[in-house]
Amino acid sequence: MTTRRTRPAPRPPEGTPPRAELAHQARAVLADAVRIAHWAAGTPGPGTAAPLAAHALERAATALELSPAQVRAGWDRARLAGLVELHGDTARPGWRLRAWDRDDSAVLRGWVALFDAWSLVHAAPEGIEAGAVAEAVEAVPQVLSLLQLSAGPVTVPALLDLLGQRVAELHEERCEVPLGPGRTAPAASAAPAETAADQAATAGPARSADLNALLLDWALEGLAAVGALTLGQGHATLTPLGNWAVWVKLEQICVAAQSPAGNIEQSAADMLLGCARLTPGPARDEYRAWLAARTVGSAVAELLAVARGEDALLRGLAFEALRVVGGPAEPEVRAVLAEPSLRPYALLWLAEYEGNDPDDAQDVLSREEATWLWVDTAAAVADHGETGLLVRHLDSAVQGTVPALLDEVRAVGHPRTVQVLVALAAAHPDPALAKAVRRAAFQVHTGGA
Repeated sequence: MTTRRTRPAPRPPEGTPPRAELAHQARAVLADAVRIAHWAAGTPGPGTAAPLAAHALERAATALELSPAQVRAGWDRARLAGLVELHGDTARPGWRLRAWDRDDSAVLRGWVALFDAWSLVHAAPEGIEAGAVAEAVEAVPQVLSLLQLSAGPVTVPALLDLLGQRVAELHEERCEVPLGPGRTAPAASAAPAETAADQAATAGPARSADLNALLLDWALEGLAAVGALTLGQGHATLTPLGNWAVWVKLEQICVAAQSPAGNIEQSAADMLLGCARLTPGPARDEYRAWLAARTVGSAVAELLAVARGEDALLRGLAFEALRVVGGPAEPEVRAVLAEPSLRPYALLWLAEYEGNDPDDAQDVLSREEATWLWVDTAAAVADHGETGLLVRHLDSAVQGTVPALLDEVRAVGHPRTVQVLVALAAAHPDPALAKAVRRAAFQVHTGGA
């Protein structure tokens, strides 16, 4: 017997506005983006893809009485917040746009998606090496944590000192030794023109501090542009929206320290196997803990890599974990729709993500996709479940009769079809039905009709 401690639901910091007020503030930040999204969604034909075509930019500016720069900025925000979806050269309304006026949670998720993409909203200074920009982006969470914990204005010098410390830590983690007195860079003939980052790396601490100051200004301006903070004379302060978002992310990190099953340091495959016997609630706790210990991009990539493997159980569990990721996983999930083995799972994930009831989500699958998913789920049961569960799995098929199911299973081309049918025939108590299933397995195996 083990005792599981239940962590009470955390409360936002004192003074945090209610969700309805936060959603109102998020709607204000994204007001122009929503207007442009409605305009783009109601404008059929090509010309609204990214980047926004010149003639579409002019039409939008005229129709909405905005400057071209405002239209371009609003269009970028609409895409980043999931208000529009691009299908070729055509923009369609995203589910968040449809739910915008009635669903505060959809609004906040849209704003958080924009907040996470702040470095795309505000272009980095020209001439800065991409690696230096990436380091600044990686260091910004520590800057935001200081702002959140301070619960008020923080001076720019204090933020700059923290940014410099974090960048130095990143260099140390990668075993990068800075050049110092008495050390010289290796000579190179025909060296390319130096970038600002190259010059900073070879000009000593003063130039590095200048580079950090430039990157901090860029980061603060980018975060202010998405409504996460306000800038004063020599200081920065989180907005209520920014304060709430940083608190949420800090809470997610805290969950990582409370993983009851100890899966935080495991690979995605081992973590999912460790969660296979858990009930849904504890399993989601494990997913959250594992995710909080990783960057979103690497976690999603690892989960999808597992989903592409041969183990059907892990495929299903990987998408359960992706449900915990939520919005940040949407582009990657949408990108796998072209992969037959992942398409049914991705369609169901997107349907639920867009607000459909899980019980009705199956309606988004074609008959063939539903049959493929039935075989894949049966493979997971055959590999990891009980024989009685495999027999009961027959009831979940969309086909009304076993003969119809067998006909369509033979045609769907799942690589595990033969093994599933053999296992089902061995498990089923009805001799006649078992015989028909064995015959179908033999036909698939030999390529017969």
